[in-house]
Amino acid sequence: MTPEAVVGTTDRAAETRSRILDSALHEFAALGLAGARTERIANAAGVNKALLYYYFESKEKLYAAALEMAAVRVRDSSMAVYEGAGSAGERLLRIALNHFDRILSQREFQSLMQQEMIRLHKGESTAMQSIVKKVFEPVFLMYRAMVVEGVASGELIEADWIQIQLASLGANVFYFLSAPITRMVLDDDPLTCAALANRRKHLLEFLGQAIFTDRQRGRELSAKVYADTPMPPIEKDRFEFGRKV
Repeated sequence: MTPEAVVGTTDRAAETRSRILDSALHEFAALGLAGARTERIANAAGVNKALLYYYFESKEKLYAAALEMAAVRVRDSSMAVYEGAGSAGERLLRIALNHFDRILSQREFQSLMQQEMIRLHKGESTAMQSIVKKVFEPVFLMYRAMVVEGVASGELIEADWIQIQLASLGANVFYFLSAPITRMVLDDDPLTCAALANRRKHLLEFLGQAIFTDRQRGRELSAKVYADTPMPPIEKDRFEFGRKV
């Protein structure tokens, strides 16, 4: 076989594997590990079931590979913000907004993570072990370093870094998870485009006032980050927090 043929074969294999993973990600996010069917994944990817098992051996290994692929994408997006320009405080604002927008736009990853958290609490998950080391550990360490840097420079208030993380990222998770309850209690939809745009703005305004030693600087940085970070488009047919919109 010529070198060109080897490269061509390798490229086709990589493209086929990628199609299978993308199809699997959608199937597992929608139906979970138990409900997903490899036949549907193979059909959606345009391959036969035998080829799917050739690449991934089992449904469980395919699930783990799809989860890792989605998690690595999130890690790379987050790390790009951590390593970007700006002070520690500005980067913290950007990572909070990046996190909000990721929940908003990457529903498949969010669905898989919710499933895995339940499985972890039950002691059933094995897929998360490698992902914690590859994805969550480096992100956690970078977040801690960012807060420590900001406190040391005097830009950020002296506070426990995990509490700052919970205030800036945990609030995002709660907003989306509690949306069905909010809708019933307040008779208002927190997931319209207008409501989401408003929440993104309030997220940054709150952090600018809460964690910066100089509130005026925090206010200015919040406005800057909001202005240069447009809200991502929403895939409405896959935007499901309690109901379809």
